[in-house]
Amino acid sequence: MSATRPEDGPDHETAAGPEVDDTAAAAQAVAELLAVMRRLRAECPWKQEQTHRSLARYLLEETYETLDAIDEGAASGDHAHLGEELGDVLLQVVFHAVIAEERGDFDLADVARGITAKMRRRNPHVFDAPTAEQARDVPLDAAAVDELWQQAKAAERNAAGSEVSGPGSGDAGPAAGLPSGLPALLYADKLLARLERAGRPVDVDPDGDLGERMLALVAEARAAGIDAEQALRDAVRARL
Repeated sequence: MSATRPEDGPDHETAAGPEVDDTAAAAQAVAELLAVMRRLRAECPWKQEQTHRSLARYLLEETYETLDAIDEGAASGDHAHLGEELGDVLLQVVFHAVIAEERGDFDLADVARGITAKMRRRNPHVFDAPTAEQARDVPLDAAAVDELWQQAKAAERNAAGSEVSGPGSGDAGPAAGLPSGLPALLYADKLLARLERAGRPVDVDPDGDLGERMLALVAEARAAGIDAEQALRDAVRARL
């Protein structure tokens, strides 16, 4: 449920009540979790010893468990397990935020404000004044929205000195900002997308070696609008 924005005005007052209540309940629950984690850091020897690096393995583990819960929910229609796993991921976020708070680096409020600002920047079709096209009631489709997102993301990279401008995976290359530890299919998909937007489509040989053929399959999936990573996960899961 999206929160009613202050600028929406009195016309939205009828919907504001339940949404405000939901938001307040969520804020209270997160505040309680934050208080719990602060106390654990103060009183639990194991929690006190943890660092960002020592917790990295748990964040990765919880992420993969969340992916499994998503697949389970898609198959069964029951997403209760997903809620539990998202809680475990949220715990990791709060844990890291409290460690950073103790160091004076940032706190959970900074994390929330940062992602909120990013969502506003990357969704100008929602938060900015309507364009002339939108004013003519011409709706944006999903592809147009994705293009706006990618433009905003590219502008952020450019501002950070990471403009896509050359080969390789250095700071100025097309792989700038892509985690090298991403699953290979997902990494290939994202890199192909960046190269396409930079006007550098990749020619792949479907009859080449195994790696070349796999890259060709990722390109084929992209052309068909299919998530290659998820498609392979579904195919493997169907055989379990």
